[in-house]
Amino acid sequence: MKQLQEGNPLARAAVRAGMSEPTARKYARSGRMPSAVRAPHTWRTRPDPYEQVWPQIETWLKQDAGLQAKTIWAALNERDPGRFTPGQLRTLQRRLNAWRAQCGPPREVFFPQVHRPGEQAQSDFTDMRELAVTIGGDPFPHLLYHFVLTYSNWEWAQVCPSESFESLSAGVQGALWRLGGVPEEHRTDNLSAATHELAESRGRDFTVRYRELLDHYGMRGSRNFPGNAHENGDVESGNGHLKSALDQRLRLRGSRDFLSRERYATFIEECLAARNATRAERFAEERAVLRPLPARALPAYRELYARVSRWSVIRVGRGNYMLPSRLIGRRLIVRVHADVIECEYRGSLVARMERLVGAERDRIDYRHIIHSLVRKPGAFRRYVFREALYPTLTFRRAYDALVGEDDARADLEYVRILHLAASDGERTVEAVLAALLAEKAVPHYEAVRERVRGARTGAGVPDVVIGAPDLTCYDRLLGALAAEVAP
Repeated sequence: MKQLQEGNPLARAAVRAGMSEPTARKYARSGRMPSAVRAPHTWRTRPDPYEQVWPQIETWLKQDAGLQAKTIWAALNERDPGRFTPGQLRTLQRRLNAWRAQCGPPREVFFPQVHRPGEQAQSDFTDMRELAVTIGGDPFPHLLYHFVLTYSNWEWAQVCPSESFESLSAGVQGALWRLGGVPEEHRTDNLSAATHELAESRGRDFTVRYRELLDHYGMRGSRNFPGNAHENGDVESGNGHLKSALDQRLRLRGSRDFLSRERYATFIEECLAARNATRAERFAEERAVLRPLPARALPAYRELYARVSRWSVIRVGRGNYMLPSRLIGRRLIVRVHADVIECEYRGSLVARMERLVGAERDRIDYRHIIHSLVRKPGAFRRYVFREALYPTLTFRRAYDALVGEDDARADLEYVRILHLAASDGERTVEAVLAALLAEKAVPHYEAVRERVRGARTGAGVPDVVIGAPDLTCYDRLLGALAAEVAP
């Protein structure tokens, strides 16, 4: 009709509309659209199988509109077995959808918001285990801190082990300093790293440390209502989009294994840079109205004092960390970062360990206490941290084999083997233990020591032959240089 109104011939108008000339002539003569010509389909092609029981179904729906068609279909078949076939389930589903559209309860309405440049940033943590990333062949379960500007959708992300305040602080500050400015408002969900429960009102409020972080950067804090994740819609939807983009890049890369965490972090930064490049125009508009950064960043760690107990252990939070026994009784400064803890004594760093995450409660290194334990082998059987003294499954199997032969001497034998591992190398001792167990032999300390010594002697020292240097090459080099500078 539009083509005809513009003065085109009927044949040309029919071709452009994608129909035959006779069909176009029919609509041109009638002056009506195809939808107006087609008669409405108001009749049924087959009897409604639910017509007689529909009053009962409607009663159930009015009682609870959340009932599913499969539940109702099963209830009807229990009352009248064999009356309704599985092929009629789809018919019931359509009837229920029509009833909910006409008579059902109101549904939740979402209200799109107007975002202004530099007004708000949103933060969230997202679980990355579904990407199955490995570091050096070992599984790497981790979270990703995700920061998004709501106007331009510029985003930043970094790897973190848990939803701790240290992870949040490092993530927020890393994003702001990479961004080069500060938005007016920072919004999160009700994560425990930023909020705590109020004892009297049972509500939630920001923690003191999170308020200090907001005040340092001059940002206003806000959080969504519990259970309404859509209020943080930009970052919540961004989590899925970012993981999808990373997954596609991993597929294109052909491998999900990385040599180190640093290589993996670089991979994420490259993906973020590519995604942010498509938002350059709106980001430039937003960047112009961001407020300036403060003179310095806040330390993204928590500092506390801890004294090394007689167990050669310090308690940090709910976790135990073992230190060298020479530090027993010393008062240390402990810095708790997002992924590591650092221990300082009189200005010197004396220990640096991975931070305990999740259900982990102990980080025990047998090398720090084995020299004492080998003098007190009787303490091994009921030692609180005994499970941590099996470096690998092979060591545990070796101990079980010793117990099976002579339970009374098993502790002494195993502790001496562990002492040997601390002095001669854990991998060497583990290889010897594995060989003895494969031979169905009990791994006694003397047998293990002899094999370890044999392996060390058999390795020998390689012969290195260093020939006399050829000095004529220097003469040739100097001759060539002299020829170049000669007039």
